[in-house]
Amino acid sequence: MSIEQKVSLTIQAMDALTDLCAPFTEHQWKTPTDCPGWSVQDNISHLVGIENMLLGKPPTTHKSPKYDYIKNPIGEHNEHEIDARRSLSGSEVFAEWKATAAERAQQLRTADAEYFAKPMMMPTGPGTLGDFLDIRILDLWIHDQDIRRALNIAGNHGGPCAEHTIDRLIRTLPIVVGKRAATPEGESVSITITGAVQRTIYISVTEGRANIVASAPAKMLCEISLDSTVFTALATGRKQSTELAWTSTGDTALAQRIVSQLNMMI
Repeated sequence: MSIEQKVSLTIQAMDALTDLCAPFTEHQWKTPTDCPGWSVQDNISHLVGIENMLLGKPPTTHKSPKYDYIKNPIGEHNEHEIDARRSLSGSEVFAEWKATAAERAQQLRTADAEYFAKPMMMPTGPGTLGDFLDIRILDLWIHDQDIRRALNIAGNHGGPCAEHTIDRLIRTLPIVVGKRAATPEGESVSITITGAVQRTIYISVTEGRANIVASAPAKMLCEISLDSTVFTALATGRKQSTELAWTSTGDTALAQRIVSQLNMMI
């Protein structure tokens, strides 16, 4: 994907969040989400903190309590920005989000090639500011869906940002199928994603390694089918496999091992 396309999708994802959150009441802002310890407001506070960092603004000096749900240094850093805004109203955080998103969109629209080539350390390892846009699109869209699930507001399940995110999550499936679920040597499985984003993924284990293959193998040890909203919730660790509807044929025990271990988020 070109830098221009990444910029377009990042701004599209930010605009979608702004439109979603505009009518929220204070009760809605304080509604818990599937992100442990986070309200709807906290999701937006998190995004404000990240985009402010990318704008070169200094981080908060506030230090969050060490909540049990904080699992790593990235989570700890995120929580400082979130906790610093918990005393604010939802409308105050939303006003900051709108200003930050507008400034960030302007930065992205006017940045040159040198800016996007700047090296940075991403959650996935070394990269550039241009590379990080792939993660920003994913993060923005995932939190859009977190907010929608919490408030029972269906929408934005498909489209370019959803497709981009789901395709990036699909990259992790060989690790799940091979290492986590221990699919036997020489066997294959299929995972069919239905709904707003549709994909069929074939994964085969050869020489001790699981890989995505282009065409359907002659036989499948199990075949799994799930809606794209279910795949997203499982692959991002928001829900457990026992909480959502999905189907399988073939080796049901293997299918359960795969679906129950789809979470690949940090």
